[in-house]
Amino acid sequence: MADLQVPVLIVGGGGCGLSASLFLSNLGVDHLLVERHTDTSHLPKAHYLNQRTMEVFRQHGLAEAIYAVGTPPENFGKVRWRTSLGGDGPLDARTFHTMDSFGAGELYERYAHDGPSPSSNYPQLRLEPLIRQHAEQRGPGRVRFNHELVELEQDADGVTATVRDRASEAPFTVRAQYVIAADGGKTIGEMLGVEMHGPTGLLDMVSTHFTADLSAWADDSCLISWFVNPDGAGSWGSGALVPMGPTWGAASEEWVVHFTFGPDDPARFDEHAIVPRLRELFKLPELDITVHKVSHWILEGVLADRYQVGRVFLAGDSAHRHPPTTGLGLNTAIQDAHNLAWKLAAVVSGAAGPTLLDSYESERQAIGMRNVDWAMFTFLNHMLIDAGIGLMPGQSAEANRATFEAFFADTPMGATRRARADEVIRTQRTEFQAHDLEIGFRYERGALVPDGTEPPPSDPMGGVYHPTTRPGHRLPHAWLEQDGTRLSTHDLTELSRFVLLTGPDGEAWAAAAAIAEEKFGVPVRVVCVGDGFTDPEGTWARVREVSDAGAILVRPDNHVAFRAPAAVDNATDVLVDAFSTVLGH
Repeated sequence: MADLQVPVLIVGGGGCGLSASLFLSNLGVDHLLVERHTDTSHLPKAHYLNQRTMEVFRQHGLAEAIYAVGTPPENFGKVRWRTSLGGDGPLDARTFHTMDSFGAGELYERYAHDGPSPSSNYPQLRLEPLIRQHAEQRGPGRVRFNHELVELEQDADGVTATVRDRASEAPFTVRAQYVIAADGGKTIGEMLGVEMHGPTGLLDMVSTHFTADLSAWADDSCLISWFVNPDGAGSWGSGALVPMGPTWGAASEEWVVHFTFGPDDPARFDEHAIVPRLRELFKLPELDITVHKVSHWILEGVLADRYQVGRVFLAGDSAHRHPPTTGLGLNTAIQDAHNLAWKLAAVVSGAAGPTLLDSYESERQAIGMRNVDWAMFTFLNHMLIDAGIGLMPGQSAEANRATFEAFFADTPMGATRRARADEVIRTQRTEFQAHDLEIGFRYERGALVPDGTEPPPSDPMGGVYHPTTRPGHRLPHAWLEQDGTRLSTHDLTELSRFVLLTGPDGEAWAAAAAIAEEKFGVPVRVVCVGDGFTDPEGTWARVREVSDAGAILVRPDNHVAFRAPAAVDNATDVLVDAFSTVLGH
């Protein structure tokens, strides 16, 4: 007999595991989270929270808490490439390029048009305690730090885990129906023979978290400053500077700088050299710097060969690890947990068959692969930027200095060099303006009913988003009104509820939804736009892609499960079949 029985065991208390706990609590699923560390991360780690992630947090009641403390849009709307922060030399404090970024700045209106929740910025060392607080409030006693997974065994009916309380050293057993492996790939994947495929050991990334007053030199609207100077010889070699708050903009008290070293370079472990290097990088020789933490992590781009092993599901860094460019790591992890949580809730409650859970791998592994590839591409593209500026690998500092002098020269050739650099650096919008990549992704296989249509055009640079109600895609956002209340189409599903969107001529679909709800025991909300709900801006009419007699079935995670472009003769049979397919009955 196990000491504790829960439907779901979560292993790992980082951003992914804590989000999974929060989501499951909100869905009414009992669970236990165990994390071997005593507290959340003390490292800045990820910071950008993209629009899709903020939509997820909006659905689960966390978005406003993040907006209240996160970076305001006016403080993260730019990225820039600089030679240094300060200094009085002819090549010091010079700007190569400035770009709008991350749905802020000049991008804000476009992002606001396409989603109810703007993106945000809040570093992981502050975000994780916030999620933990909400997870503990909603699942009292179910989030246990300083508890370590020791063993894991599966059988036909469930999973038995041995967990050790690291404070008392006392072990206990947990019996669960399912396990979420959100342990960063440190334990469970290896236990189960999961292989990570892709390049690894490429570079040693060194991140330095420090306190310093940079308000006299930093840009108030800039989120990332990339340094390119003769001595550092390139974007990643010179470093990237990011404010960490808690005050935002140039007045930020804390900062992080990321460098790269070769994996066999002994200098990467010389932490005594960090402060002099920062002062030299910034060209601020008298700057007072307090270093909090120097962390090392190996650059890789790897994907798990399986996301599911029996009753165990891999999520977050357990399933995919890649460079930080485009900010895809934590965002993908939170979206993994969101995809999995509603499915676990449906299966545990009996509303869905266990085969619904098979769709987690078929849906999320393809997204994981795409994001690993994109992050690797955008990371390596910084080397193209160096070439666009005129830097050559292996060049001496003297040669680099001559290149910079020619770049900034007030001559026709200097103007040409700067124009070339502008064109090349603009290709890095694949990292900083990846709007379509962030909200336009789709599931081709899984808990959905394909309708045989082709997806809308995909921007190869990842920026231009085309809303669509094609099954597998995120439901397009549109503002509707009901009795004077303004709400997004995304607000209609709530948590565990499906929504069926119809028009004024969709009475047959509404009747069919009532029958499907009774048959499968899943809540279905019928929304008739044109009867009770209005479309004041006409946005829904432009993006719905079905007639007034058609219907769109939306899953609890706001992805389209099924659509009918027009009326059918047997709406009940069609909709019941769709639910049966989606729910795995």
